[in-house]
Amino acid sequence: MTSIDDTPAGPALSSLRRARDRFLGGRPPGDGVPEDLAQAWRRARFFGVPRDLTAPPRVRPPVDPPLLAAARPALDRVAPTLSGGMGLVLVDSRCRALWSGGGRYAGTSADVAGLDLSEKAVGHNSAALALRTGRRAEVHGPEHFLDLWQEVSAVSVPLYEPAAGRPAGAVTVVAPLAEDPTAHPGAAIAEATAHAVETELLGRARPPERLLLDAYLRQRADGAAVVALDGSSRLVSPEAARLLSHETLTRLERRATALVRDADTGPEGARAGAPEETSGPEGARTGTPAENTGPEGPRSAPPEESAGPEGAHTATPETIAAPEEFAVPEEFAVPDGAGLTVRMSRLTHGGEVIGAVATVCPAARRARAAERHDHDRLPGLVGTSRPWRLAVSGATELARSAEPLLLIGEAGVGKTALARALLTLRGAAAPRVVDAAEQVPGEVPRWCHALAEREGGGPPLLLRHAERLAQSDVAALLSLLERRPAVPLVATHTPGAPTGPCLSRLLDILSARSVALPPLRERVDDIPALLTAFTGHPSPGRPPLTWSLDARRALEQHTWPGNVAELAHVVREVAERRRATGPVRREELPYGLRVPPATRRLSGMERAERTAILEALRRHGDNKARAAESLGIGRATLYRKLRAYGMDQA
Repeated sequence: MTSIDDTPAGPALSSLRRARDRFLGGRPPGDGVPEDLAQAWRRARFFGVPRDLTAPPRVRPPVDPPLLAAARPALDRVAPTLSGGMGLVLVDSRCRALWSGGGRYAGTSADVAGLDLSEKAVGHNSAALALRTGRRAEVHGPEHFLDLWQEVSAVSVPLYEPAAGRPAGAVTVVAPLAEDPTAHPGAAIAEATAHAVETELLGRARPPERLLLDAYLRQRADGAAVVALDGSSRLVSPEAARLLSHETLTRLERRATALVRDADTGPEGARAGAPEETSGPEGARTGTPAENTGPEGPRSAPPEESAGPEGAHTATPETIAAPEEFAVPEEFAVPDGAGLTVRMSRLTHGGEVIGAVATVCPAARRARAAERHDHDRLPGLVGTSRPWRLAVSGATELARSAEPLLLIGEAGVGKTALARALLTLRGAAAPRVVDAAEQVPGEVPRWCHALAEREGGGPPLLLRHAERLAQSDVAALLSLLERRPAVPLVATHTPGAPTGPCLSRLLDILSARSVALPPLRERVDDIPALLTAFTGHPSPGRPPLTWSLDARRALEQHTWPGNVAELAHVVREVAERRRATGPVRREELPYGLRVPPATRRLSGMERAERTAILEALRRHGDNKARAAESLGIGRATLYRKLRAYGMDQA
C-alpha cells in the first residue's frame, strides 16, 4: 500500500463548479483550475464520455476474482461500521467494480459487479486516479466529470500485489460532498481497509511468491540496491531504481528468464526427468523435495548434502537464505556506468527455479560519479537528483536530432537554461532567441520565412513562453511545420494560461517531442548544489556565503512556487543584505522562508490568507506594522493570525 500526505485542499467548490461549467460549455476552465484536473477533463472529452450518464456502463465481470476473495473478510468487517451515508467500493486493476457495501454508491444499483469506473468510461474519479498514480487519491464533487457525482466525495487507496509491485485494485470510500472538503472523512478508513486487504493478500500468496518477496525484503533490510524478478513481474528497491535505467532492468529480466530456462535442464546437460537430483551450475546439486521436506514443512539441505566444485562443501548463500533455495551468483557488468556490476542469484523452491534476485555491487558508487560527470557535460546546469537527471537525460536524447523540441514546466524551473545547453550540445550556430512574452512583432514569421527559403540553413530558434505567442506567430509556425516537420526549434511552455484552438494545435504537434521539467519542490536534493552555484564568488570586502544546517533545512521545507528562479533571487537578496560573518542562519532568511510549514491542514481561504500575510511581510521587510496597514487590518489582528498559523516564532 502506498500512502501520501493529506491531499491539499483544492480551489473552492463554487469556483470549481463555474470552471467545470465553462469547460463543458466549450470555454477554457480558467486560471484557478489545477493543470492536472484540467487535463483529466480534457481526457474525458477526448474519450467521448457523456456528462449526463445515469449510471456507469457495465463490462463482463471477472469470475471469482482472487482479489475479492482476499478482500471480502476485511470489507465485511468495515462496511457495517460506516456512518453518515459513506459507502465502500472495491475495484480491480482494470477499474471494474467488484463489490460495494455501506451507503449506496451514488448513482448505481445495488449490484455493482462489473461496473466500469475507468477514465475512458466515466471520466475523472478517485479510483482511476489512484490506480494510475499508485498513490492515495481524493476527488471531490465538481472535480468529477459526470453530473452524476457532483455531490459525491471519494477517496481511493491502491492495493498492491505482494510480489509484483503493481496495483491489483483499489479500495474507495465515498461520502456526501461537504462544502469545505479539506480532507475526506473516510481517508483513514480507506487506508486501514487497504492495509487489511494487503495483509490478507500476502497471507494467501503462493509459496514461490512469498519466497521471492522474503528474499527481496531481506536484502532491502541490509540497505542493498536489489531487484527481484520472476519472469512476469519485478520488485525494484529505491536504491536500485536510482542506479539502473529502464533498459538495464529490461536486460535483467531477460537474463533472469534465461537463468530459469537454463536451470530447467542444467547448463551442463543434466539428465532430464531424474527425480533424485537437479543439476545446477558447475555440477552443484540439491536434494529432491522428498529429501528436503521434514514433518514441519520444507527445510534447507545441510551443507554435507550440497557439493560444490571439486567436492567442496557449499552452504546456501547468505544473500538467499530461505527454504529450498540454491544459487551460484553470477556477476556481470551493465552499461549504466563505468564499474557498475550486478550480482544475480537464482532462487529455487520445490526443485524448481522460481526467479532471481539481483544486487547492485558496491562499485555502483563509481557509476554514480560517472553519471554525474556525463550530466555535467551540459553547460550551465546544476543538479543530480533523480527527477532532474531523468528530465535532462530525456531532453538530451531528443535533442540529438535536429527536430522541434518542447520543454514544459512551471515558471522558473530552468527551461531556458536547459534549452540553451541543448542547443550548445547540438553544435549549431548561436540561436535566435524570441521571447513571446515581450511581444516582438514579426520575429517568428521572419525566422520561418528565412528558414523555408534556405531549406535547412539559418540559426535555430529558441522560443520562450510559447503560451504567449501572437496569432500571426502561431500561423507562421504551423505553416512551416506542415512543409518541414524537422525544423531546428526549441520552445518553452508554462502551462496554466488559456490557449486558443490554433495554439492548442501547435502545442499538440510539439508535444510529440516534449519533456516536462520537475519543479524545485520535487528535487530538493539539488538545493545545496544550487546554493553553491548561485553564491559564486563574493564581492570585494564581503565574506564568502555559506549556509547553516538550520537555514538549509528551512530552504528545503519551502514550497518554492517560483522554483529555481525564486531560489536565485533569495540568494542574491541574502548576499546583498547581510553584514554578519559565518554561515547564514535561518533568522537571516526572508520572512516567508523562516516560517515553518503549517502545523495543521488549512482550508482554501486560510491558505490564501496565510500567503497574503507572508507576501505583505516580505514586501515591507518584515515590518509588521506596515504589513498590517497594507493588509487593511490592525496590528493586533495580524499578531493573532500569525499565532493561529504558527508563524509567530519566525
